[in-house]
Amino acid sequence: MLRRIITAVIVIPLAVVIIAFAVANRQWVTVSFDPFSSANPAYAASLPLFALIFAVLILGVIVGGIASWLGQAKWRRAVRRLEGEVHALHDELAAQRRQFVERQASVPSESLPAIVP
Repeated sequence: MLRRIITAVIVIPLAVVIIAFAVANRQWVTVSFDPFSSANPAYAASLPLFALIFAVLILGVIVGGIASWLGQAKWRRAVRRLEGEVHALHDELAAQRRQFVERQASVPSESLPAIVP
């Protein structure tokens, strides 16, 4: 319940700001992708200014996410290596426990020292 209230307190004002931004910036702009000819570009797109800003923002988030993911590759590699070591140590410990149980089973109980409380 509290989570819904907090979400509403954050999302509703954010949505109002985004809608107000889109309404205030609905002028059409021409974006040219030709750096050599601004008068007659090879490829140009006309779109509302808010759409251009949102597209650039989304592209920035995607590029930043990819850069972050690539930057963390060494940590993911270290985790995989350490997980392999942990599994190997667990297997070794299980083998040692089995050996211990087999040795205890082969020793006669009368040869074991008595434990006095």
